[in-house]
Amino acid sequence: MRDKQEVETVQLEVMNSPFNEKQADLLNQLLSSMTENQKIWLSGYLASAPVLTAETPPATDSGKDEKTEAGKRTITILYGSHTGNCEELADQLSQNLKNKDFQVTVSSMDDFKTKNLKKTEDLLVLTSTHGDGDPPDNAMTFYEFLFSKRAPELTDVRYSVLSLGDSSYEFYCQTGKDIDRRLEELGAERLYERVDCDLDFEEPAEAWKDGVLQKLDEESGSAPVEGLPEKNEAGISPVYSKANPFRADILENINLNGRGSNKETRHIELDLEGSGIDYEPGDSLGILPENDETLVDELIQEMSWDGEASVTITKDGEIRSVKEALLSVYETTVLTKPLLEKASAFTDNDELKEILADPEAVKSYIYGRDLLDFVRDFGPWEVPAEEFLSILRKLPARLYSIASSSAANPDEVHLTIGALRYEANGRQRNGVCSIQCAERAGAGSTLPVFVQKNRNFRLPESGDTKVIMIGAGTGVAPYRAFLEEREEREDEGENWLFFGEQHFVTDFLYQTEWQRWKKDGLLSRMDVAFSRDTEEKIYVQDRLWQQREEVFRWLEDGAYIYVCGDESRMAKDVEGALKAIVETEGKVSREEASDYIKTLRTEKRYQRDVY
Repeated sequence: MRDKQEVETVQLEVMNSPFNEKQADLLNQLLSSMTENQKIWLSGYLASAPVLTAETPPATDSGKDEKTEAGKRTITILYGSHTGNCEELADQLSQNLKNKDFQVTVSSMDDFKTKNLKKTEDLLVLTSTHGDGDPPDNAMTFYEFLFSKRAPELTDVRYSVLSLGDSSYEFYCQTGKDIDRRLEELGAERLYERVDCDLDFEEPAEAWKDGVLQKLDEESGSAPVEGLPEKNEAGISPVYSKANPFRADILENINLNGRGSNKETRHIELDLEGSGIDYEPGDSLGILPENDETLVDELIQEMSWDGEASVTITKDGEIRSVKEALLSVYETTVLTKPLLEKASAFTDNDELKEILADPEAVKSYIYGRDLLDFVRDFGPWEVPAEEFLSILRKLPARLYSIASSSAANPDEVHLTIGALRYEANGRQRNGVCSIQCAERAGAGSTLPVFVQKNRNFRLPESGDTKVIMIGAGTGVAPYRAFLEEREEREDEGENWLFFGEQHFVTDFLYQTEWQRWKKDGLLSRMDVAFSRDTEEKIYVQDRLWQQREEVFRWLEDGAYIYVCGDESRMAKDVEGALKAIVETEGKVSREEASDYIKTLRTEKRYQRDVY
C-alpha cells in the first residue's frame, strides 16, 4: 500500500509541471522505480547541467553546413487509413525523416487544420481506397475540402502521393489518384511520382519511400539513412508482425449457428501466451492463410507443372516448390484486370483480347472466377512455372475484427468468422481463410497471426459516455470486445446494441452473452432485426428508425455511435437512417443533418469498421 501512495505522490508532482502528457508519463515511470540515492544524484546532475533558453541557442556542430540545414523545407505527412496500413507507413516515414533532421509533422487528414494547407511546403500523402472509390473515414472531411471552392492555390507546395488499394475493384487506388490530380490542379508541384499499391503493398511502398527520401536528400545534402524496422506504439520493434507472424494454438473452434441455418459462423479462440502480443478492443487480427490444396493440385495438373520443382519467389532468392508457392505465397482465387493483361502475353487468344478491350467485359468475366477458370478458358500455356507465378499477386492476409478484450481474456484472442461458400460458373467456391478456419483449423492446430491496430475504432476514453453499437452478422464481433472491456473497467456509461441476422432461432450470435449482460445491466438496451422471420424484411436501419426519438436523445447526450459490417449495403443504409433521424428529430434540413453527421465523425463520435 505504501508503494502505491509513493507513486501517486510522484505523479501529482509531475502533472503539476510544464511537461506534456507523454513526457509526464515517462517521468512517472522513471521516478517511481528510482531509489532515494538515484533521485538525489539525478537532481544534482540536472542542477549542474546547462539550461537552454530562447536567448541561449544550443551549440551547433561546426561540421554541419548551416546553409544546408537552414534550407531544409518543413514536411507535412497526411494519411487516410481504414485498417491502419497507411498510418503505420506514415509513422515509419516520419521517423526516417526525423533521423535526417527534417522538421516533420504527421497526422490523419481529418485531424489536419485545412487552413494550414497553403502554408505547407512539402506535402506527403498516404491514403487507402475502399468501397466504390471512397476515401477512408478519417480522410473524408479533408477530401471534400480539397475538392471544394474553398481549396486554396498551392503554387508554393510540393507533394507526392502513395495510394493503397485492391486491383480486383473497379476504382483501384481512386482516392490517391483523385488527390494527386487535385493537388496538381491547385498549382502544387509534384515532388515525386505517385505510386499505386495493390494488396501486397510492402515492396512498392518501400520503393516510393526510398524515392521520396532520395529526392529530399539530394536537395538537402543529407547522408542516406538505412530504413528503420517496423515500430509499435511504444517505439519498440515488435517481435511478431505481418512479416513475422506468431503461430497461435487454436484453443476452441465452434459453430455459433444452430441446426438448420444456411450460415456457418465460427467462434475461434487462440492462445497468445508467450507472444508478447497486445491488442485493444477495435483492433483486428490478421491471419496469413493457405489456399485449398485440392484447388492447387488441379491448377498444377492443368498447367502440366512439376509440383515439386523449385521456384524463386522473392528478390532475395527465397526458394519454394511450385506447390508450396501456390499454397501459401500466391493468390489463386481472385482475378484482376492487371493479371489478365500480364497473362495475355502468353497467348494470341482473340477472345481474351476482345475481353480486355472492353472494361465491362473484364468486370463480367472476372466476377466469380478464379485462376483455375482462367487457365481452363484460355490455356494451358507452355510457360515455365516460375515465369507464370511472377505475374501473380501475393496472397494477402485476412483481417478479422477481434471479438474479445485482453483484460477479460489474458493471453487469448477471439474471432468471429463467417464461412464463405457459394456456387458460380458451375463450380463450388470457398473463401480462402474462412473455409480454412471452418474445415482445416481444429483445436490443437495453429494459425499464423498478427495484430493490426485500428485507432479509428476505439471506445470513448470516458467510462460515463453512452455507446450505440450497430452491426449485422459477424459485424457484431467488436461489440463483444467492447462490452467485455467496459465490464472489466466497470464503466457506467449506458450501452445500446442493434443487431441483425436472418433467423432468431439459428443465427442469434452470442445470444446468451448479450442476454446475461442485459440482465446484469451492462447492456442497457438491445434491438434485434431478423430479416427472414417476418413477412416484410426488417433490418438494423429499420430498428434505428423505429427508435429514432431515443437514438437522437442519446446523440444529443454525447453518445458515441459505431457501425461494423458490410459497407456497400448495411453501412450506407445505416448512415442514411441516421441522417433521416437527425433531420426529423432535430427539425433541420437534409444538408444540416449531413453536417451533423460530419461533426460526429470529426469529433470521433461516429466510427465505422466496414468492409
